[in-house]
Amino acid sequence: MKIRFVNQGVFTPLDNIEDTLTPPEEGFYWIDADVDDLAILQPLFHMHDLAVEDCLSDEEQRPKLEIYESHYFIVVNSIRFDDEEIFLRAVNVFLGRHYIITVTKQKVNELRTLKPILWEQEVNSPDRFLYLLIDSIVDNYFTVGDRLEARIEKLEEDILMHTKKSHLSEIIGLRSEILWLKKGLGPQKEVINTLNKKDLRLIDDQLQKYFSDIYENAVKISETFDTYRDLMGNLREAYQSSISNRANEIMRVFTAITTVFMPLTLITGIYGMNFTNMPELDYKYAYFIVIGIIAALGITMYLIFRKKDWI
Repeated sequence: MKIRFVNQGVFTPLDNIEDTLTPPEEGFYWIDADVDDLAILQPLFHMHDLAVEDCLSDEEQRPKLEIYESHYFIVVNSIRFDDEEIFLRAVNVFLGRHYIITVTKQKVNELRTLKPILWEQEVNSPDRFLYLLIDSIVDNYFTVGDRLEARIEKLEEDILMHTKKSHLSEIIGLRSEILWLKKGLGPQKEVINTLNKKDLRLIDDQLQKYFSDIYENAVKISETFDTYRDLMGNLREAYQSSISNRANEIMRVFTAITTVFMPLTLITGIYGMNFTNMPELDYKYAYFIVIGIIAALGITMYLIFRKKDWI
């Protein structure tokens, strides 16, 4: 657990958690905690049992805003894209009048990158901290969206150039991830919209209006994911079309080869019959003449098919 006193964006580390119980004249306290620290924090800040239970639960939490007497409990999902895999990590926030407590099970990059922003903007209130945190989390969805778009473009290029059976599993897996993100983003939009429109005493009225910008960004991201979902449908059609075209191409080549050998098989079949009266069989150069005819006929048909691009 890390305890910091924040005044005009300047951080001062603290060692005693009880120092945070008294509201400062200026600034606020930011407590960055793990779920194991809730046993200490709950009685000090009168955290509701249901909120603490949500933090401790192993199940994936739906983004939400719950209003209690002395604090708000907010859950938002941070997104992370590592090694071509997408993860959602819950950020649990307890917002009070003079403090903000962030509780996470894993490291969240937005909390680390937020520090210079707080210093640059001289943040002096926990509600402003909350705004910048959610804004940073939503902005990161755009970054992940760009990487998803790059994956889709690369997959499309691979399918058009060299179609493989593995591409189908990639399409299905990527589409599932997009639908999963889209499903998770819906409740997050609702939370942001509530922060924008609902009368909340712990959030300044002027600051509350800025949440509308975050909500618009969340809507844009949701629409972008809809576009990606449609693109995955197009990719699947392109994959199936490419497989069909390749099968047709193979069948066309086989058909052309069979057509070339049909007259050759006819000739060899005729001279393979065991009739006694076949005068040309006694001719000295009959074998070489037949072989020459077969070769000439085969080459001629091959060149004709090649010119028509059938082979």
